[in-house]
Amino acid sequence: MTTATAERAPRPARTPGRASGLLPSIRRAWNKHWYAWAMVAPVVIVIGVLVLYPLGYGAYLSLTNATELNSAKNIGPVHIPATYHFVGLHNYWQIISGRDGDFYPRLEWTVVWTVCCVAVTYSLGLGMAMLLNRPMRFRLFYRLALILPWAVPAFVGVFAWRLMFNSQYGVFNDLVTAVGLPAQDWLGTPFAQKVAVIIVNVWCGVPFMMVATLGGLQAIPTELYEAAEMDGASPLQRFTNVTVPGLRPVTTTVVLLSTVWTFNMFPIIFLLLGNNTTGDTDILVTFAYQKAFSGVSDYSGAAAYGIVILLILVAFSTFYRRRAAAEQS
Repeated sequence: MTTATAERAPRPARTPGRASGLLPSIRRAWNKHWYAWAMVAPVVIVIGVLVLYPLGYGAYLSLTNATELNSAKNIGPVHIPATYHFVGLHNYWQIISGRDGDFYPRLEWTVVWTVCCVAVTYSLGLGMAMLLNRPMRFRLFYRLALILPWAVPAFVGVFAWRLMFNSQYGVFNDLVTAVGLPAQDWLGTPFAQKVAVIIVNVWCGVPFMMVATLGGLQAIPTELYEAAEMDGASPLQRFTNVTVPGLRPVTTTVVLLSTVWTFNMFPIIFLLLGNNTTGDTDILVTFAYQKAFSGVSDYSGAAAYGIVILLILVAFSTFYRRRAAAEQS
């Protein structure tokens, strides 16, 4: 008795370059998109060195008790190794629970500072944009003049304001004394310092708001205004029913950007006030800087503050974008 055996079909030969696996896929992607990877590589390297590495190292320090006293240092030829150790979430608990006594007062002033600056900056920027969007003589000159604060480097503008606020030689005291009023110490009290930093930050931020909203206004079709005017809509009704909805995409973006920038606006406060402050004017980011670089440096505490600031901004941005998307849908 014979049994027929089915011949097995021979397997196709594996051709080079078509082998399955991760490495061949990477090789094919590199061969196809090598130019794009080469163009992106410098940016990735710079971001990794300037952003990702400091962020990762800061997150590591926030989980330790590193200070100036127990960090590694060199005294002449002698190297003293670091003696700090891992403490887990202790620094975060000290901040969130309020045991350090500094976080919530600084957070309250940071929120007030951010809301005031963003609200005033957006209102002034929108008002100027609406004026410049109308036909007028010398409109180009006005646009260049109003954009000038944005073109001036921040430290130059802040030092100019600091000179104007000077209690002895400032132009503001020259003006008030010229009309018979006594000279004022414009940066002498915590309240005056808070008002001053808000004024300077608004001066620096209005040009961005004006340019962004002016672009949004020019993108709104004029036919909508003409139709609303023919229907008998008042200027206020045209503003609320045509301008505001037409600017909503631009407003959503610029308010988010301005909020993040203002929340972290270190140069304005630091350069305007320097060490001439009792600490009441410090927002979270400037307080973290003082914690890291004044007195006995508390590196771990400052790093924990930095991570908390990052988490606050990420949470706010996520909530804000979802809320904006829900309103537009």
